[in-house]
Amino acid sequence: MLVRRMIRQGTLLLAVGLAVLSAGCSAADTEFNSPMMGAMATSAAPGWTVTEVPMSGAGHPMMGVQPGYNYSRLDCSAPNSLPGAIVTVMLGDMGMTQLMSGIAPLGTQMMLRATPVSISADQISLVVSNMGWRTHELVVLPLAVGAAAGARVPGSDGKVDETGSLGEVSNSCGEGTGDGIVSGTVGWTTVTLPPGRYELVCNLQNHYANGMYQTLVVT
Repeated sequence: MLVRRMIRQGTLLLAVGLAVLSAGCSAADTEFNSPMMGAMATSAAPGWTVTEVPMSGAGHPMMGVQPGYNYSRLDCSAPNSLPGAIVTVMLGDMGMTQLMSGIAPLGTQMMLRATPVSISADQISLVVSNMGWRTHELVVLPLAVGAAAGARVPGSDGKVDETGSLGEVSNSCGEGTGDGIVSGTVGWTTVTLPPGRYELVCNLQNHYANGMYQTLVVT
């Protein structure tokens, strides 16, 4: 009888321990994706940090999130009636708070994601949402035949040559150029692009080298 009682007690303690461990993990997950960090939890594939991505404006949802990123919420949006076809662009970085400032060091993980990446229209409205924590921008550069996105060599100032630029979005909650798209805001512009290949880049210091570029094909 004593042996059976000890077995039952051991089984009960094990069950309680597993329940506490499970609750602890759930609480940690909720805290990591909490609104205090600019994110709301939702379902995700295993190993992905997922937030609820708001609308980008003009009735277009933002792209899917990327592994390991947390996103700031958007405080403004683009107009609902922009001309031409819409290309939405999400800018992000691995910063954790809005206190991230100053020059981004080389090796800081950043991203620039556009959708769609191929479009059959010459007039295009670029809607750019900065869901990272640092200030970003978007510059449209021609991409030579055979050249790959990300192959430009930054100068000593950490920026690439903008010769031949066909458009820029660097205005927080506004159109065209400005002082940069700050965290949690949206900028936009409308450009006319002949058929060809283009590179969308963030050209603030070290941002291009840190991964902020993507090819856009106009057919």
